[in-house]
Amino acid sequence: MARNSPERFRAGDLVGLVGGTLLRADADLTLNRLASLEHAQPGDLSFLAAARHRRNAAASRASLIIVSAALADALPATAAGLVVDDPYACYAAVSRWLAARARPALTGPAIHPSACVDPQAQVDASARIGPGCVIGAFSVIGARVSLGAHTVIGESACIGDDSVLHPRVVLYPDCSVGARCIIHAGTVIGADGFGFAHEGGRWSKIAQLGRVSIGDDVEIGANCAIDRGALEDTVIGNGCKLDNLIQVGHNVRIGEHTAIAGCVGIAGSAIIGRGCMIGGGAGILGHLTVCDGAVISAMSLVTRSISEPGLHTGVFPLMPNADWERAAVALKRLPALRDRVRQLEQSLSESTEAPGSPGASGPDPKESP
Repeated sequence: MARNSPERFRAGDLVGLVGGTLLRADADLTLNRLASLEHAQPGDLSFLAAARHRRNAAASRASLIIVSAALADALPATAAGLVVDDPYACYAAVSRWLAARARPALTGPAIHPSACVDPQAQVDASARIGPGCVIGAFSVIGARVSLGAHTVIGESACIGDDSVLHPRVVLYPDCSVGARCIIHAGTVIGADGFGFAHEGGRWSKIAQLGRVSIGDDVEIGANCAIDRGALEDTVIGNGCKLDNLIQVGHNVRIGEHTAIAGCVGIAGSAIIGRGCMIGGGAGILGHLTVCDGAVISAMSLVTRSISEPGLHTGVFPLMPNADWERAAVALKRLPALRDRVRQLEQSLSESTEAPGSPGASGPDPKESP
């Protein structure tokens, strides 16, 4: 049986979870698992969220497909429908529900015998502390928090209720993580920012006196590095989603519900607005501001502040996406344009050198001898 569904479930369970209306099915229709349109088998649940997947839906073998009213006509005759306003959001809710059902009940001691918990730390009785974890003095671990194996929580750090830190996460002293956060393996929160003064041909360290403050409902991928502030805190707002391998420099502030794809680098003291989307591999220089609602294409380099929302693309220079597309088209035509200019120059040169032409050498024919 697939990992996402250890037990069969009913269509009526889904209606109770997400609402919607069943089409060509009753509440007792039983289902095995959640699957893609292409790979679903009879007894499976799938979803159709975009018109471009109509063909896949028509060929799908799924028994029940989550769909909007506008796309319900794309369902094959063999499939029932669960008609909802937003199929993709519904799919997300169902996926979380199935994942929770598949998670085995935890047994054994709440704090593993190999964990090292300072007696001055405050750990809620419902928290679960995995093997080899270290929790420093005066730290606060909230209700139902789960710490994976070998996670390290520094002194006076704080983790809100229902947050999950996967194995080998490091939360440095004085840093805080809000409620219902998920932080994946290998991420380091609160290491020193890259702060040095150039003095007499050598670099001298600037003590990083700030912290990292992470809001509620934040998810951070594997192997990210989020530096503590130099003076003020580095802040990641509520609801932000960060992919793997992201560098967030010291004093960076990221507004609520911003999503950042993998391998993005954000230099120190940059301010990112609310509801932004930053594509993979993009770079953002320090001490600039990105306004609310900005969208930055993958691999773009942001070298100056962005003051208008919308899609921005490019390296040198960053510009509104429509302008960049026109420039890219012109750039592709440059070799042909160069050849045409050379031909025109050659023709003009030959024309001006021809006898009797206005640019030819010799007396002007209009002049009297």
